[in-house]
Amino acid sequence: MRFLSFLFLGLYFLVSCHSPVSEQDKKDPFNRNARLIFTHHARCRMDCRHITPIEIDEIVHKGKINYGKSEPEGRPDPKYALEGYTAEQQHLRIIVAPEEEKLIVVTCMELGVEWACDCN
Repeated sequence: MRFLSFLFLGLYFLVSCHSPVSEQDKKDPFNRNARLIFTHHARCRMDCRHITPIEIDEIVHKGKINYGKSEPEGRPDPKYALEGYTAEQQHLRIIVAPEEEKLIVVTCMELGVEWACDCN
């Protein structure tokens, strides 16, 4: 009986260690703790759309990468779309471009909401 318990435990360990890795389990392609740098365009969009730097930081840290809206092979810089809900339940998409130990915030938007904005 004891042998079967060890055998079962060993098989469980073997299967769990070699299970396929999901998209969410992969390591992020950039450092989410990097210093945020806001472009002029991003600051303008934040102002128009009532999005604060704290909300941007919140999505950078806990948002999921939407690879369908990202350009990981982009030249000269890769760009990633991070999406998620803020504490105030705003559904945001943040576009970031990793650069060494910085994350350049390119733009941001509130999904499902149209804001009047005149940013160049």
